[in-house]
Amino acid sequence: MTPFTSFRHGDRPAASAQGGRSPVLAMNGMVATSQPLASAAALRVLQDGGTAADAAITAAAVLNVVEPMMTGIGGDVFAIVMAKGEAGPVALNASGWCGSKGSIDFFQTRGLDQIPTSGMHSVSIPGAIAGWFKLHSRYGTLPISRLLEPAIAYAEEGFAVSEIIAAQWKRSEALLQRTRDAASTFLKDGKAPYHGEIFRNPRLARSLRLIAEEGRDAFYRGELARKLVRFSEANDGLLTAADFEEFDAQWTEPSHTNYRGYELYEIGENTQGTTALEMLNILEGFDLRSFGHNTADHVHFMVEAKKLAFADRDAYICDPRKSKTPLSRLIAKDYATSRRKGIQARHAMPAALPGVPEEGDTVYLTVVDKDRNVVSFINSIFGHFGSGMVAGDTGIVLQNRGSLFELNPNHPNRIEPRKRPFHTLIPALVLRDGKPFFSFGVMGGDMQPQGHAQVLINVVDFGMDAQQAGEAARFRHSVQGLALESGFGSAVRYELSERGHAVISSVDAFGGYQGIMIDPSTGVLMGGSDVRKDGLAIGW
Repeated sequence: MTPFTSFRHGDRPAASAQGGRSPVLAMNGMVATSQPLASAAALRVLQDGGTAADAAITAAAVLNVVEPMMTGIGGDVFAIVMAKGEAGPVALNASGWCGSKGSIDFFQTRGLDQIPTSGMHSVSIPGAIAGWFKLHSRYGTLPISRLLEPAIAYAEEGFAVSEIIAAQWKRSEALLQRTRDAASTFLKDGKAPYHGEIFRNPRLARSLRLIAEEGRDAFYRGELARKLVRFSEANDGLLTAADFEEFDAQWTEPSHTNYRGYELYEIGENTQGTTALEMLNILEGFDLRSFGHNTADHVHFMVEAKKLAFADRDAYICDPRKSKTPLSRLIAKDYATSRRKGIQARHAMPAALPGVPEEGDTVYLTVVDKDRNVVSFINSIFGHFGSGMVAGDTGIVLQNRGSLFELNPNHPNRIEPRKRPFHTLIPALVLRDGKPFFSFGVMGGDMQPQGHAQVLINVVDFGMDAQQAGEAARFRHSVQGLALESGFGSAVRYELSERGHAVISSVDAFGGYQGIMIDPSTGVLMGGSDVRKDGLAIGW
């Protein structure tokens, strides 16, 4: 028998689709993150007897230090967990709500007709720490103080800035230069750290140490909460002490659909997880494999399905407590059948304008431990360095998720006190015959549901492994047009243009993938990590 035939469900992909890296194989446990230091720290937690949840928290904390433009404790968390002995996956929603001062009137009195994408007006309550502790209380075994040790050490002693991260940091210099606290924390003489420079963040180290020593309350009721509220008040923010004290993360039921025998779980709630599910339901009606991988037909039908799913996303998805449209309707198979009728084979439909900005990035990670507990985990501050606001001497970058609210009083995602904004974060988990098969994610704002659909189709329809599925050339459709990576040839670009697609060039727009497969027959783990990032899949 050919090794790992159970990972492949069709002919082996063409050479052009095969990965430049080999997938990583292991038996005992595996971690896949966007930064090697985070992967290594999380692997040590697994080797010390920690669970997948423990390792995920460690990885997220280290990423806060080494990828500060992408993630941190000033942001939000979503996760899907499949634990040994439990009936099915559960979802963790640790997205923060709008501060009590947030209202349409608040912005109108300040002469604003839309919520800024930076500054304190874009800041919502950070949910990450509540999410970490909620995850740990249910699935963790090692103490939080142990899990935060690597991040504290890197923040205090420093780390060498990698090439990709240095370039991303450089692009945020102007944002960080706007405020004294951001500049003094993340810039040196007004400049971002260069490739190979040692960077330290003692302010963040102290904040993480407080959390390690005093627990969750340090952030929501203690010293850090007081500092964050004072900072918000001093900068005309929306947050109050009660907003912190009364906030908590929630366990919820994930949404799911069956795609050609594979059960894909996403987070519905106030995220775009249902968008990926709707895309796949629409695409299930087409024989994508017969089109050939990344051909003009393949891309055309996927883009058209994306347009339909995103039109629904922008019209309906919000905090479910405020929604009049059940999300279950959007992922019903009969609904997909009706939506599919709007797709023409030779002509691109007019693009539906999305209701959110075409930006955002984050970090995704996944962990599988020796007991085959699986955590699919995403942590983000939304835009690069979030709101651009760093709260005093805390070293904490505050997210700009509040910018995704609407000021239209008739929109379901309109801003209101204690309401969670529409969210782009979506971890994914695939089950096969009721067992975990593939935990994965694709970072990058609106790229996420498009990336999820592309990666899963690479696996199911084109037989790719965990590395190939994430490394294959991707497309990203937006209001600007259809961006194609360099792996798409000129003939495909020409044919898509002839069908009415506005084909454009784009750099750094295709997200970053991490994924772990579990061989259903042997239990062997297969990890993949995106070459578009500094990432590392590692196991033992």
